Amino acid sequence: MNWRAPLYFICLILASNVSAKERPTIGLVLSGGGAKGAAHIGVLKVLEANNIPVDYIAGTSIGAYVAGMYALGYRASEIEAIMLGSDWSKGFSDTIPREQLAYRDKQQRDQFNIPISLGYSQGQLKGPTGLLQGQTMSQLLQYSTDLVEQFGDFDQLAIPYRAVATDLVTSEAVVLSSGSIVQAMQASATVPGALQPASINGRLLIDGGIANNMPVDVVKAMGADIIIAVDIGSPLARHEQLNSTIAVLEQLSTILTNASSARQKALLSEEDIIIRPAIDNLSTTDFSIMGLALTLGEQAASFQLAKLSKLSMGTEEYLAYQQAKQRKSLRWLDQLSKPLVAVKFDNQSKVSESLLQEKFDLKPGDIVTKASLDAALKRVYSLNKFERVDAEFDDSKAGRILTLKTKAKSWGPNYLQAGFNWEDDFTLDSVVAISLAYTMTDLTDNDGEWRNELELGYKQLVATEFYQPLDRDQKFYSRNRYQYESRKNDIYDDQGRNLKLEKDVSRFDFGIGYNYSDAGIVELGLVAETGVISNDAINMRNLDYSSFGGYIKVAYDTLNSISFPTEGNRFSVNAYLRDDDFSGIVFTDNQDLAWQIEADWKGALNLGHHAIVGKVALATTENDGNDTLQLAELGGFLNLSGFHKHGLVGAHKVFGAFIYQYDLGRDVLITDLPLYLGTSLEGGNVWYERDLVDLNDLIYSGSLYLGTDTTWGPAALGFGLSDNGEKAFYLFIGKNF
Repeated sequence: MNWRAPLYFICLILASNVSAKERPTIGLVLSGGGAKGAAHIGVLKVLEANNIPVDYIAGTSIGAYVAGMYALGYRASEIEAIMLGSDWSKGFSDTIPREQLAYRDKQQRDQFNIPISLGYSQGQLKGPTGLLQGQTMSQLLQYSTDLVEQFGDFDQLAIPYRAVATDLVTSEAVVLSSGSIVQAMQASATVPGALQPASINGRLLIDGGIANNMPVDVVKAMGADIIIAVDIGSPLARHEQLNSTIAVLEQLSTILTNASSARQKALLSEEDIIIRPAIDNLSTTDFSIMGLALTLGEQAASFQLAKLSKLSMGTEEYLAYQQAKQRKSLRWLDQLSKPLVAVKFDNQSKVSESLLQEKFDLKPGDIVTKASLDAALKRVYSLNKFERVDAEFDDSKAGRILTLKTKAKSWGPNYLQAGFNWEDDFTLDSVVAISLAYTMTDLTDNDGEWRNELELGYKQLVATEFYQPLDRDQKFYSRNRYQYESRKNDIYDDQGRNLKLEKDVSRFDFGIGYNYSDAGIVELGLVAETGVISNDAINMRNLDYSSFGGYIKVAYDTLNSISFPTEGNRFSVNAYLRDDDFSGIVFTDNQDLAWQIEADWKGALNLGHHAIVGKVALATTENDGNDTLQLAELGGFLNLSGFHKHGLVGAHKVFGAFIYQYDLGRDVLITDLPLYLGTSLEGGNVWYERDLVDLNDLIYSGSLYLGTDTTWGPAALGFGLSDNGEKAFYLFIGKNF
């Protein structure tokens, strides 16, 4: 056995301990400043390059994030790779991507496209306490720090660490010294109004910059003899810049932050060092400037080398210091490869634990990775029932214990939704629709919900629906719906509008369904209709009809956008067997029972900044010609472009489209908002009688459009032209197509 190596290692440790007693201890203070926080990494790189140790570290806001990473044992280069390699913009949206939602939630989002979070209960309107709940930011921070346990004391870290937040109730600074380091980081960076306050130990916490943006006093209290403080606070705006409400609010925030920093600077002695990078002209919210901020931090620290170098260690001493840090970090790092011995649930909602287990899908025996935990949290959050979903680890000798924490939406259990669509083809007719819904949830043990809808504009609709999951895992359900709809169809030919068809219908649906996957359903049911139809072109007025029968529906939807998809597929097949009864007119060929079938498909293939989209729509009915009022519609943008919306009506329909779209916004303009330049080739037609169906009669059309997809729904400007001379310009806002 080679005894020299361990003896040398012991000597290094002893030398490190002796050195730590002889030299002054150094505390590093990292202030808040948003995206400019990358400057802290530049300072750390200079400290490491010059063998300058850090014995204590504390930070506020983005400073708490960088300080926490360094305290865990990450080197400056590793923090740089993680921080600059993360998509921080994703942390500022808690919207669940459409493709992750369940089938029912997808359809509701498409209809109620205005992204409001409002509830009503106990006689008052309720909303979140922040524009964001912090879900995606929490997952981003957890991904950065790796799957560390909850620490009984942050002194256990490789470097003793503190994060500073502000108590929203008392305005006092709160020093976080134990627990979840992810929660501590997030609480310290919770911008009031923008993010929901963090709740830790019964206190509501927000951004620490308000109370103490540069916590010199905290690091001194930890025991530091010499302070290195990095100031990345924003300067006050000039008179001419205070020209909006937002600018004034930002100025007030800066005044509070700078005042707290000024109080802390007064605590610095002549031996202490303050580093102020030249970041005044950089944005706190534009994370594309992080690379520049890092460089400026490096430059500012280099300018202070004359003072910093007095704190340098010898090479062997610094090696021993680094090794001591590494040994401490291994205490938690080694735990990451151990399997789970238990999965617990802290469920603050009415969602069943069995459903949470199914979605979370992490079990004892699993070795959890950052990617697997991130995916598991997304699956649970995509249930669309929660304000926050978090995971915490506790490590034991036997292995890791994972606790899933779920918190129901605080503005529930009754919710308001709204939608707005406007379509204009620059004629005298515009299509405007306003949709409203009030949904009461948690009405039964299995989370039954009662939804009431109102739609005004192009059509008038009043509906009420009770949706009842039949088991705790919500695989099976029943659906009971009544709706009254009044709608007018303008039927066109090459001479212009030919006739106006008015239809007032009451409809009842009773269905039993099965969610065979998150993206798909199968539903069997009964349907009944009674209505009145009038036609102003022929002598057929106030035609009363009734219909009764059964239906089967199979549907599947994984599209990432209903209007401008780049990935996924969506299809539905509806088959009805109905007995239609008419009064006021005799249909000699009408059968007592007749089939009606509708089938639609839309799919998208992603090719980088390009996408290929296909559409197919088919419809047919056993009773045709003048013997049915179950008619299919065609016409409008990307539905035989050039024609008016639903300008073609018939019992049988064939339609197909090939669409190409190019993301000009992300590829050329380099923005986070997509801007699609697209074109389409389309073909289709409708026929009243099956014997007349002939693919040689297909009408061909095409379109050119510019559109975008936002959280408020799509917006597009397009032009369509058909081979028979029909043409139209289209403008859409909030319109799904």
